[in-house]
Order: sequence, then C-alpha cells, then structure tokens
Amino acid sequence: MNKVEAKKRIGKLKAEINHHRYLYHVLDRQEISDGALDSLKKELFDLEEAFPEFITPDSPTQRVSGKPLDKFVKVKHRQPMMSLNDAFSKADMDEWQIRLKKIDHSNYSYFVETKMDGLAISLIYKNGLLDKAVTRGDGKVGENVTQNIKTIESIPLRLNSLDKRAINEIEVRGEIYMEKKIFNNLNKYQQKNNLPTFANPRNAAAGSIRQLDSKLAASRKLSFMAYDLISDLGQKTHGEIHQLLVKLGFRAGDYLKICNNLNEVLNFYDSLQKKREKLNYWIDGVVVLVNEIAKLKNLGFTGKAPRGIIALKFPAEQVTTKVEDIIVQVGRTGVLTPVAILKPVSVAGSIVSRATLHNQDEINRLDIRIGDTVIIQKAGDIIPDVVKVLSNLRPAKLPSFKMPVKCPVCRDKVINLEGEVNSYCTNKDCFAVQKEKIYHFVSKKAFNIDGLGPKIIDQLIDKGLIKDASGLFDLTVGDLKPLERFADKSADNLIIAINSAKEISLSRFIYSLGIRHVGEQTAIALAEYFGSLKKIKQASEENFNNIFDIGEVVARSVFDYFKDKKNLEFIDSFISRGLKIKDTKKNMISRKLFGKTFVFTGGLSSLTRDRAKELARDNGGNVVSTVSSSTDYVVAGKDPGSKYKKAQELGVTTLSEKEFLNLVR
Repeated sequence: MNKVEAKKRIGKLKAEINHHRYLYHVLDRQEISDGALDSLKKELFDLEEAFPEFITPDSPTQRVSGKPLDKFVKVKHRQPMMSLNDAFSKADMDEWQIRLKKIDHSNYSYFVETKMDGLAISLIYKNGLLDKAVTRGDGKVGENVTQNIKTIESIPLRLNSLDKRAINEIEVRGEIYMEKKIFNNLNKYQQKNNLPTFANPRNAAAGSIRQLDSKLAASRKLSFMAYDLISDLGQKTHGEIHQLLVKLGFRAGDYLKICNNLNEVLNFYDSLQKKREKLNYWIDGVVVLVNEIAKLKNLGFTGKAPRGIIALKFPAEQVTTKVEDIIVQVGRTGVLTPVAILKPVSVAGSIVSRATLHNQDEINRLDIRIGDTVIIQKAGDIIPDVVKVLSNLRPAKLPSFKMPVKCPVCRDKVINLEGEVNSYCTNKDCFAVQKEKIYHFVSKKAFNIDGLGPKIIDQLIDKGLIKDASGLFDLTVGDLKPLERFADKSADNLIIAINSAKEISLSRFIYSLGIRHVGEQTAIALAEYFGSLKKIKQASEENFNNIFDIGEVVARSVFDYFKDKKNLEFIDSFISRGLKIKDTKKNMISRKLFGKTFVFTGGLSSLTRDRAKELARDNGGNVVSTVSSSTDYVVAGKDPGSKYKKAQELGVTTLSEKEFLNLVR
C-alpha cells in the first residue's frame, strides 16, 4: 500500500470507528460486534505504525499515552464550577420556589435530569479538537487530567460539526462515572490481588482520573455523561443545551424532562427513584434548574451556589448500630462538639464509625446515651446523622450524657455564649484549639501545603518545633530529618512545599486565619470588597456591614478579629517571615462609576437587585446597604421605603432604574 492509499484508508477507518463510538456511547446502539470494532482499531493502529506521518491527535489510537506524567498541572477555570444547594423533601422544594419567586415573578419551566454519582470535569475543545480536561478542584482551580480523560471512549476527541458553524472554542461540562458492573469487577480484582477495595464508585472514578499513568486510567473503563455547555452556541434553554451536546457527540442524559411546575418535577423524581436500582450506574437524586437560560442567569448566586439550580436528593440510607462512646472534640474556635463513636457499619457506600451530635440540646432531644442502639443516616457526602435512638433496646440504668464544665484538653472553664447552643473553651491558648488552627491553616482551601497532614503537625508540636502556624515557615530540612516518617527526600519535599506556599491570595489567607463565622465564600467576599489586607485592617464595623451577603454577626466577628492586638501580631509574624499576600484585583468592565457609592431600594422591573449591584461593581462602583451623607446615589425602584426617604432628607441624588441603566450603559 502506498502513501496515498494509506492516507485514504486511515481517514475511512477513523470515520468508521468514530461512527460506531457515537452509536454505542451516545445513542446506546450497536451495529457491529465488539470483536469487529477491535479489528478495525487494530488495522488503524498497524497502518499508523507503518505511516506515522498520518497520526493525528483525534485518532482513536491516541487515547492512551505511552509516557506517565510527573505531576498534574493546576488550571484556573474561566467560569467557576459551582456547587449546588441540596433539597430532600417537597417542603424544601416549595421553599426554594418561594425564594425564586421573590426575585422573578414571571413564569418559567423547570428542566430535570439525573444527578450522577461521579466526578465533575470540564472539557475544552479548540477548533473541534479536545485541548484540555480539568477537574473541578476547589471550583476556581482544578488539575489538567487531559491524558487520562482521552482514555474514556464516551468522550469524543473531535466534536461533530454543527451546521457548518466555525467555533474556535467550546467548553463542555459533565460527570465521569463508573458503571456498577465495572465497579464490582474492579473490587473483585483488588481483593484477589490483596489490594485495598474502593468504598464507592465516586472514589474509584476520582482515583482513576488522578493516576499519573494513563494506561492504568484506561484499564478502569470509565464513562462520561455531559450535562452543560458553557459556550454560547445560541441556546435559549437548558433543554436546547442537551440537544446540542448530543449533536456534538456526547451522551447527555438518559432520563430528562421539562416540567411546568413542581408537581411534575416531584412526579418525575418519584418515577426515577423507582427505576434507580435497575440503572447500570449510580445516581443519588435529580438536578432541577430553571430551564430558561436568561432567567437562570438573572436569578444570580447565593454564596457558592446558583439560585436557580438545586439538587433534589433521594432519601438518605439508614442503618442501625451501637454507640460505643461519646467523646468531646475541641475545634479551632474553641467550640466543643460531642461525637458519637459507633460500632463501624457500612452506609451509603462508606464505612461509618462516627457521627456528630452537634451540642447538648441535640443530645437532650435524642436522649442518646453510651450503649444505645441508634438509627443513623448518610446521604452522599453529608456527615452521618443520628436519626433516632431505639430506646426499647436500651440496657438498664444507662446514665444520661452531659457536656463537660471543663475543657477535656486544657481543663479550663467551659462557657455557653448568650443566644448560642454551643459550649466554648475559654482558654485561647488551649492546646487542642491551636492544633486545630494549624490543621485548618494548611488545609486545601487555605495554604494547601502538600505532605503536611495532622500526624506530622502533631509531631512538630510535640517536638517543640512549632507553637503556631507561623512557625512552619521557620522549619529547615535539618529540623525534619530526625522525625519519624522522614528521610532526606521527604524532608526536602516538605520544605519545598512550605516555601512554595509563601505567596498566597488574600481570600485564601483570610480563610486560613480561622476567623469565627468566616468560611470560604465569606473570605472571598472580604477579599473582593477590600482588595488588600491593609484596607481590611483599617476598616470600621460599618464597612464590614456594607458587604453584600455579610450580616451583623459575621461583620462583628471579623471586625473584632482585626482589632485584637494579638491577632495583628500573629498576622505580622507571617509578613516578617517573607509571606506575600496578593491583593485582589476587581474585574471591572469599566471605570465609569469608579469611586461612586450606591444604595439600592425597592423592586426593579428589568433586572434583579443582585444583578443591578453587580453592574455597579463591574463598572467600578461601591455598593452599600445604608444611606449616609457620603452616599452618591440611591437607586429607587417600586415601593422604595425608608432608604428613599432618608436620601431625600440628606439631599442624596436619587435615580430611577432607567437612569441607573443609562449610567452603566
């Protein structure tokens, strides 16, 4: 066969193999046997071996790489991969709809699809070819796992064309999952070879994708289900997105429905729950979203999740077990948390041996005692809960459990703050509190220092090498080598990891401090509002109150933290050790409103209040919640209320919705 004939034959073979891939993985049809398809792939492989100049990145033979990676590279998502809020009942769904209707009174339909129990992934195609595959990571930054993703047959290496449209870049999102049969066979193989088994298919899929050798990933026979199209291809509804995904070459859901109301949503949910066990893959509920894309975007976000999308989970799995003990843990803020130590039991795909009891009120409500038989439940990643105590099975004379009046670690006094159910250790220097603070400091969402887990931190504290998190940056290789589990290379690697963490974003640094009531999203909000650590230190309590989505309790907690002399000295100890905290740059569309302060009041007709505030910020403006003499504009919609009246009293300029839009346009 000459070159011309080989090139022509290779082109035909690739087209034929891709045709059968599409039939099998997207349309769930099969025209030829697996053996026949393997024969076509073998012929293609042999031809490309003989004529390597005709090998292209989208060839079916290029799915498995020959060389393992050294490490995974971090990649920033251009659009965050958000989490979803959960619902577990009709009442939860009713409340969700009420919240939506407060923002958008118009009619809209709901799109419902299965919630796959797998690993979220983002696929970037450039000029039709798969260019990059990135894990969800923390939602903002993931890892490039393209080499492993290429091994998944249900992911096209080249997209099908769409009506001759030339699209430079397309981003598709979906779920990597493992079918039930594949998962069961994998665990049988692990057992046979004295290897650890996987607790659930999500762990198996995630572990497979994070293998540096794509040959191992390929052996796991993973699958992919697409659920979203980030790029604008003219779609107006989420239903149209799924149609486009299928045209592009993806499997995009086996059970989908457009519903006109919540009753239809719940009927579909009930029918799918009955089919759940018969499916060849795991699902843990349905995803319900506003079908009309413009309205979905207009609803905005709350914290880490889009308002217009919710995960309606199937009922949590319940099992019975025994309470072997109740211990009290001390957290980084000094809060005491009672934890039930359980006789290990399998529930929702994992072995459970602990369940949080939250506080004394919850213990009293359950009337739970050491030695009781209890019902526990766990849904997906949710921490196990004790649902009920089977008091009829209780042995005689079991004493009630009471929270300690002294800290179980430092023996200092325990108090209950006014208006709170939690108990707190009063000793700010409590050994347990300090340990938990360091654990939190190095965690994934904070400094994310590889190789620095609780056991090593415990060693460093026990040996007197560190007293708080700032001491980590004084460590040397010589300090680590004498410790258990450390050799020359591991000591070198940890010091490199610590030094690499010396440059950190402002939001991650704020989160790492472990300020009471400040989680990841609040830390991001603080960083984006102030932009620098210097401005946060100088801020008044009113400044913190002005931040959207931050209430009075959180504002007071943050203000108090940055006014405490010891806390400021702690922060300065990092700066003196060479830590660089990167300022947060606001992504402005323009500087039209730079330096201007806005207050919004009343109902707006053409956009939501959140969207209006976003527009002001995007154009350089500052949005606050209270009217004062320093306010530049009050934007008044329908039924504006007291803020409008105060603006008139103070002589602050008031704008209609139309006048505000003219400013930003």
